[in-house]
This record gives sequence, C-alpha cells and structure tokens, in this order.
Amino acid sequence: MSASSFVNDARVMAKGQVTIPKNVRSALGVSCGDRVTFIVDGKHVRVVNSAVYALMRLQEQMRGQAQEAGLLTEEDVAAWITQSRREESAE
Repeated sequence: MSASSFVNDARVMAKGQVTIPKNVRSALGVSCGDRVTFIVDGKHVRVVNSAVYALMRLQEQMRGQAQEAGLLTEEDVAAWITQSRREESAE
C-alpha cells in the first residue's frame, strides 16, 4: 500500500447502514449531508465523493470538446466566459 492508503472497517447495521469512519470521510472530502457514490465492479466496491465523481464523468464526456470549440488556453476560456456573460446581460 502507498503512504496515502489505509484500511478501515465498519459494521453493517440491521437496516444495511454503515457509518463511514472519520478518516475515510476526510480522505473522500465528505461531511454531513454530502453524498457518496458506490461503484461496484464484481466483488470490489469503491466509495467516492459523488460531486467529484460527477465532475470526473462530465470531464470524460466532454474530452476533446474544448479543442473542437477553439478553447485551447485558459485565456480562450476566460474570453468565452466574459463574452457569454455579456450576452446574458444583454438579454
């Protein structure tokens, strides 16, 4: 295991509930009210921060779209955002 890896366990309660240990919540960056996603692959399960997972999925789906739109640099993106805001204000 790497230095950032660790093992922790928790008990499954009668209704299938599990308390996520504090060090695991910290590692996931989740707190009270946040959501987690369970990714099941055969007998292996990963628990991830739902917001982070959603962003990763969006990035996968959008891969290559920026280049097609001509947004090649951070400056291109900033200019596009500025222009979009101007157009919204004009409406």
